[in-house]
Amino acid sequence: MKPNTANDTASSSDSNSPTPPPSPPRHPTISQCRRRLRSKPHSFSKRESIGTGINLRRNLRYLLLLPLLYVSGLFMCVSPFSGLLRYSQPPGSVYRSHQNFERLWDDIRFDNSSAIELSSVWKYKRRVKVQRPCPNSTAVNHFPMNKGSPGPSGYLIVEANGGLNQQRSAICNAVAVAGLLNAILVIPWFEYNSIWKDPSEFGDLYDEDHFISSLRGYVNVVKELPDELMERYDYNITNIPSFRVQAWAPVNLYLGVVYPVLRDQGVIRIGPFANRLAMNVPPYIQLLRCIANYRALRFSSAISTLAERLVGRMVERSPRTAGKYVSIHLRFEEDMVAFSCCMYDGGDAETVELDSFREKGWKGKFKQKGHVIVPSLNRINGKCPLTPVEVGLMLRGMGFDNNTSIYLASGKIYQAEKHLAPLKKMFPLLYTKESLATPEELAPFKGYSSRLAAIDYAVSLFSEVFVTTQGGNFPQFLMGHRRFLFGHAKTIIPDKRKLVVLLEDMAISWKAFKNQMEVMLTESDHKGMMVPRIKKINRKTSIYAYPLSECSCLQQYHNSTLKLRLAV
Repeated sequence: MKPNTANDTASSSDSNSPTPPPSPPRHPTISQCRRRLRSKPHSFSKRESIGTGINLRRNLRYLLLLPLLYVSGLFMCVSPFSGLLRYSQPPGSVYRSHQNFERLWDDIRFDNSSAIELSSVWKYKRRVKVQRPCPNSTAVNHFPMNKGSPGPSGYLIVEANGGLNQQRSAICNAVAVAGLLNAILVIPWFEYNSIWKDPSEFGDLYDEDHFISSLRGYVNVVKELPDELMERYDYNITNIPSFRVQAWAPVNLYLGVVYPVLRDQGVIRIGPFANRLAMNVPPYIQLLRCIANYRALRFSSAISTLAERLVGRMVERSPRTAGKYVSIHLRFEEDMVAFSCCMYDGGDAETVELDSFREKGWKGKFKQKGHVIVPSLNRINGKCPLTPVEVGLMLRGMGFDNNTSIYLASGKIYQAEKHLAPLKKMFPLLYTKESLATPEELAPFKGYSSRLAAIDYAVSLFSEVFVTTQGGNFPQFLMGHRRFLFGHAKTIIPDKRKLVVLLEDMAISWKAFKNQMEVMLTESDHKGMMVPRIKKINRKTSIYAYPLSECSCLQQYHNSTLKLRLAV
């Protein structure tokens, strides 16, 4: 391992400065010593040879001891002995946010500076370009192998895995692949996940008839295989051999490997199907993704009806901000906290509890040989989910006052009573789907994590400000959907590496913290309107997070009918 010393840093940073004059020699160098040895006659006495042997044995002993000393040093640094050695943790590695909240609470509460107006949060504006109509031709007409084809090449079945938005990604990719292969797409299957534990099917989440009709003219979609094919496989789709495709597979792989099998067999099943199509695909393939995501996928009537009601109730509860509200996707749930391997303020009891949850949920994954858990390093690298108090401090620092209405999109918060108390203290107008809906309205969705996530998605979509606290498919899709609808993501993306350092500093003033948060809000505003540059088909960013400019031809369709059911 190369040591990181101050001298190394100075020499690298001052590489362009003039070279200093050489220092006068103090001791003979190694090369000088070697030259002197070579100049002596090669005759050694018996006593010298014995002494040399003893020295060699001593040196060998020291060489063997060095690794042991190194390991012992590491052990002492990560053990309770580090306190005795006055081992200093790097900035941001220790969770002290709850202590800083208590220290700064009076300053926050009596802050008389003007609050930020929700209508003026986003200062950057994007010019609305003249929208070109979407091309009418289907994707398969661009490939010589499919031109003049007497009919479809066969049926495509995909197994969408993961949570709500990972499944959404799989559905959109399936539409694109079906168009590419000139295949008939069977309504995607949802793989049961041991973590999500949601048995929902496609029709429980999305309007099947709307999905089929919206894709007509681009991709043919059916609800099930024809009877003659089902009979061949004993009326069990799982009997159809599953085709394994590499992650982020390019177009050439589908055309050169998958297509011949599909033509030969008449039906093909691909599973799992998350992230099985590259982002850099031709525009006519990308358009199919756009149509699937923004036109064909509409939440089921049960989900969209309740979501509309909750959006209306949030508007009613936000009279001081002209009906505008903030939504927060808070991923401080037990499974996320456990998976992140981060430590907060729960001490040994928290460690035991989260270790138990990890073992139950992932069965030894975190105890595999070579797997090292370093919570402090995870925190420094911004991999820890933000706690409710951290989100609250950030928003109050940005200028959102206690009159701001907040919708909390989340599952079951880890130790909710303890961790939500500071956030409620800072933002009394805090709502969730459970507090907005009646027990009778929520009853059909209880126990179905994907359906509950769909409600959160829809209510967050129409908030004036969306706050993401952890990466994942939910914020990626939502940011992209908001860019598509409004031209701006309207999303606050925390710089968590910077935030953890600030919140660990027990000497920081409220004014200094606010200044840093205002800068962070400005950066989010700027990033929210960004559109990546795309040269031909060289797209590296996600089409779902950055849908423009490929999906822009569909915007007029949505802007003219901006109703909740059509927008989601």
